[in-house]
Amino acid sequence: MLELKRGLRLRIALAFAVFCIFVVGTLGISLYVASGDIEEAHIEQVIEMEMDHLIERYRQQPDFIPQAGSNLEGYIVRDRAEELRLPAYLQGLNQRRHMVFRGPQEVRVAVRHIDGVKFLVAYEIGLHEQRKQEFGLLIGLSLISLVGVSLVVGYLLAGFLVREVADLAEKVRHLAPGNVQDVTLTQPGMDEEVAQLARALDDYQNRIKRMLQREQEFTANVSHELRTPITTILTSCELLATEPNLSGKVRTRIGMVESAAARMGEQLQALLFLAREQALGITEPVAIAECVYDAAAPLRPEIARKHLGFEVEVEPEAVLTLNRQALHTALVNLLRNAVQYTAHGSVRVKFSGRHLTISDSGIGIEPSYLPFLFERFFRGSTQGEGLGIGLAIVKRICDHYGWRIEVDSTPGHGATFHITFP
Repeated sequence: MLELKRGLRLRIALAFAVFCIFVVGTLGISLYVASGDIEEAHIEQVIEMEMDHLIERYRQQPDFIPQAGSNLEGYIVRDRAEELRLPAYLQGLNQRRHMVFRGPQEVRVAVRHIDGVKFLVAYEIGLHEQRKQEFGLLIGLSLISLVGVSLVVGYLLAGFLVREVADLAEKVRHLAPGNVQDVTLTQPGMDEEVAQLARALDDYQNRIKRMLQREQEFTANVSHELRTPITTILTSCELLATEPNLSGKVRTRIGMVESAAARMGEQLQALLFLAREQALGITEPVAIAECVYDAAAPLRPEIARKHLGFEVEVEPEAVLTLNRQALHTALVNLLRNAVQYTAHGSVRVKFSGRHLTISDSGIGIEPSYLPFLFERFFRGSTQGEGLGIGLAIVKRICDHYGWRIEVDSTPGHGATFHITFP
């Protein structure tokens, strides 16, 4: 949960950090500017006080000689000789404030003339500059620390703010579209904004539930109405086949009708699964070889007509626990595609290590078609019959049961479908 992701929580944390940086940064800059003004005022005050003290001592004692300090020096110049004895950086200065440099150090100098006597006060301001730089560095480090602290604190605070939204999202994530139980997302004590979102989701969920109920009722009715004539056709074909005086040609046609009706029944069940995404039956141990031969049985006439080879490399004892109808439906669609798009050669089914392979030597699939191969109503070739939903059904079945399906193909050299079972 602490992983930084681009979302509401991170945006709140960033907004909090930006606000803190702006406020503290503005305050820091103001304090830095104010500290500079205070230091300048302090310098002027020190120089002015030293100048007044120097003049007062001279008036009390005309032969007074000032003592030089470490960073504050006073000078009294009574004649040209004393002017020449001044340090070089102080000679020739007129009556006003001066800023000179003694090496790398900045020196502020005040000059005043009284009754032909020149008074100088030189104040080295290195300590003030150092103090100002240290204060600026402190402000800079504080801003850098504030960035990290405000992000962490803002992210933690944002967690409390968006907790209800995250909890609501978790509840929505676990909602099942077909769940007929009443699950109310709106809970007492929610913040008003979150409660509005929860009420909107509750309303949307109720509309989805009503729509699914109508769709299920419709598909159930359609399934019943379609299964009844299919069952009647299959029963009639079985009864007709028992008649003793039928010619071989008639029996062949009866077999064709029965095969088409059985195929229609299978496609009806697959279409209902595709529309409703419901399970096709129970999970049980299934013999893979037997299921392959059952799925290939309706295709035997087409395989014989095209003189195709049909190879099954599956051990008789190979068994997987899965849904038999789901595997049967997937195999029927894959084998039908393989037979339809193979004019000569063979169709091969191989199973090894929970890995099922259906390959053919047909026309293959263009590389540009592969990304769209499992979409509904997509057909990569005009050869063969069908609506283009067979592979979509197979993909939906695999996704529903957690099987992984992949395809390899080279145009002109056939296609190979791989199903890996978990």
